[in-house]
Amino acid sequence: MGCKKDKYPGGVPYNYIAMLDLRGIYDGADKVLTKETLFGGEKIAGVVISDHRGGNSPANLLILQDARRLNLIRGIAIDLGANADDYVPGDSLEIDIVGATLTKAAGILQLKGVEPADIKLVSAGNNIAVPIVKSNAIIAYPDQYESTLLTVAKGIFDASYPSGTRYLGNKILKDGHGNLLLHTEPTASFANDSLPFLSNFTGIILNFNTDTVPQLWPRSAADITILALTPPKLSGLIITGYLADVGGTSVGDSSYEYVQLLATRNIDFTQNPFSMVTTNNAGAATPTGFPTNGWATGGLRTYKININSGTIAKGQYLYVGSNKNIYGPGSTNISAAKWFSKPYASTPGDGFGSAATNLLANSGNAGGIAIFDQTTVTADSIPVDVMFYGGNGSLYSPGPPARGYRITNTDFYDIKNPANQSLQPYFAMGSNTAKLGFAGANYSKLGGTYSILTGRWSTARTLTQVPLTLS
Repeated sequence: MGCKKDKYPGGVPYNYIAMLDLRGIYDGADKVLTKETLFGGEKIAGVVISDHRGGNSPANLLILQDARRLNLIRGIAIDLGANADDYVPGDSLEIDIVGATLTKAAGILQLKGVEPADIKLVSAGNNIAVPIVKSNAIIAYPDQYESTLLTVAKGIFDASYPSGTRYLGNKILKDGHGNLLLHTEPTASFANDSLPFLSNFTGIILNFNTDTVPQLWPRSAADITILALTPPKLSGLIITGYLADVGGTSVGDSSYEYVQLLATRNIDFTQNPFSMVTTNNAGAATPTGFPTNGWATGGLRTYKININSGTIAKGQYLYVGSNKNIYGPGSTNISAAKWFSKPYASTPGDGFGSAATNLLANSGNAGGIAIFDQTTVTADSIPVDVMFYGGNGSLYSPGPPARGYRITNTDFYDIKNPANQSLQPYFAMGSNTAKLGFAGANYSKLGGTYSILTGRWSTARTLTQVPLTLS
């Protein structure tokens, strides 16, 4: 005699089925829902996320979500006809779904056959927590995110769109981790607005079978938080790699550490001087405590090298360090490359910084590199590129006055917090906590893709440890 499968062995079935379990019932064929197919349940309960008032929710669909099972947010669309307009975000509903059909229409999993009489409004005005999700996660798991409300942070549109392009239709949206489609109906209140440069986009994820990637539907203009209407100032030099620890040599790191930069345009440094500042936050590095003068703290904490002579062409690499060897004394000489050399082990920095054998921290607390498009650097100077790596340390003090290492908008850092738009101009403040790991005695290759059209990283930098040898 065969055994009947029981989703709740040894227990009494609950009257409500989680949307995670409801979605799992669909196996590619329409399912008329019964108490048996619902594992003893009869209803779903969730909060409404669709909003037809803004003109950009799918017609006739009521969409709600829950986190009833394992605290995982899942959603479902319900074909309710014109009655879908009767509900607004924050409405908490209980819906009897016995007799309804679980099906896919145009690629979207949804319930059909639900009547208004099957729906009970429990309460209104409930808060909806909206997670920030990277596009690569949405693309990898489209079914998990379908019919849920989320935010894609720091999104820009494809560079092929000319200035003045409107929202209407499908537009390629990039957040540095992948590409989604931002969908806008002709009835949307913002359909004829011009595309901004950089925004946070909140909306509902839908998987239409006419597209190869998910669509994000902002419900109204209120779902779009514009961070920048126009492109930012482009960085003429970007950080692409560094060697922080030379292993296996008799003199250690002295004078053989360096940073690799990439020129994004032609630069005559006599006319447009730059500077590079490195920071070492070892506990014994003086002055100790929080860096009250930021990148200009000096001593053993920060060291500045002015880049004020020579030229470089767009696409060329520039190495900044002392000796021009790839991996310490006796290793391959790479002086044929573009270099800006300063004997940091025996010479004070340009304006601040004590001579030290380590240009770059290689263990313990956090180290950092900042590039400025000027040679005058103060506590309030904002770099054009910046990267931190390693541990923690005394990096930021809220004050008042607040003090620390200023950042700029990059693939790792944001002057405004993407979640709440609060100002966070320093590293280790708010969401600005990302940093790379130590690479040991390896070269730190960063990679990534920087757009010289938008000033944005379309692919974020990641650390690749590259072993080097003396040959």
